[in-house]
Amino acid sequence: QVQLVESGGGSVQEGGSLRLSCAASGYTYSRGYMAWFRQAPGKEREAVAGVYYSGLTQYVDSVKGRFTASRDNLKNTLYLQMTSLKPEDTAMYYCAAQGRLISGFWTSEVRYDYWGQGTQVTVSS
Repeated sequence: QVQLVESGGGSVQEGGSLRLSCAASGYTYSRGYMAWFRQAPGKEREAVAGVYYSGLTQYVDSVKGRFTASRDNLKNTLYLQMTSLKPEDTAMYYCAAQGRLISGFWTSEVRYDYWGQGTQVTVSS
């Protein structure tokens, strides 16, 4: 059984930094994407960053230059280093992992078979 557990969320002031981690247990799919999504209150969940098994990393425009995603395939762990945080980054952050061969954009939720429970990030001005 695959389990994704996020950690590292918290409350910070605008301009601050946080580092999120996502530990995947039982995850054996060695190829494909792991990704970070977020959902703010009253809004739909949106993609933030995706990391292909090769290390290729992609971001949505709103976080480019501020967030850095990475993954350690040996540890089955996904990371998200967030800097220059803004109040609009406030959201529940979710880790997601691909579990099968599927086409489509990394930003599409249908690509991901496994999801974590989320970790809250709150940025105050």
